[in-house]
Amino acid sequence: MKTVLTALFASLLLAATAAAETVNAEFLLKKLDLMQKMGSDITAQVSIIQQRSGQAPRKLESRYYRRDSDDSFLILMTAPDAEKGNGYLRVGDNMWVYRRNTRSFQHINRDESISGTDMKGGDFEKRKMADLYRAVMTNGREALTEEMLGSRPVYRLEIIAKVDDVTYPRQIIWMTKDTYLPLKVANYSGNMTLMVSQYYLAYQTILGRYFPLKMVTRDEFEKGNQSAMEISGVDTSPIDPRLFTKAKLEEFSQ
Repeated sequence: MKTVLTALFASLLLAATAAAETVNAEFLLKKLDLMQKMGSDITAQVSIIQQRSGQAPRKLESRYYRRDSDDSFLILMTAPDAEKGNGYLRVGDNMWVYRRNTRSFQHINRDESISGTDMKGGDFEKRKMADLYRAVMTNGREALTEEMLGSRPVYRLEIIAKVDDVTYPRQIIWMTKDTYLPLKVANYSGNMTLMVSQYYLAYQTILGRYFPLKMVTRDEFEKGNQSAMEISGVDTSPIDPRLFTKAKLEEFSQ
């Protein structure tokens, strides 16, 4: 009798575990948030190569500081000379761009372009996807499938925003089945016009989490335009909280 009860208990435990691990949109979005959440501050060099149809490539360099505890960040442009000293600051729900030539700050939205590239301010922040999006429903079922992206088995998840304050109202994410990391994201307007595609080409493991090192953002509205971002020199040492201020950004820009 004891053996039977033990086996029954084990079966129930396995069933409960399996139920808890049910793969649905909420599960995947929370996994995505978890795998990319850093438990430390980050300082890094960011290089962006901008390509415009019919024009020579343009390279921009910047210094990136991020405080993951409250998702504050500061970007200081270091090259080319026309952009050097300009910067971007996010604290709380506010984001500003700083122009060195006028020594002025302008309040901007997260969909603001970074120095005219295809990268947006929202690409540098880490907001919780599970709080912002839910699955698109089709005939009462979540728009979630399993497929192959090249040689990688992935989940393909279609999501729609639950809040207004997002860069793109609808997305399709192709994320790895083993690490729950995005490999490709298609970003749509509210009427399902494809605006931008993002490709994540390389990640680095830092403190047990994954940090994207290479990403290509392709403008699907204006064909031939894209920006390739590469991050290097990642440092997880603590950052002085006083750095995330307008005064410090203005000081750095001099």
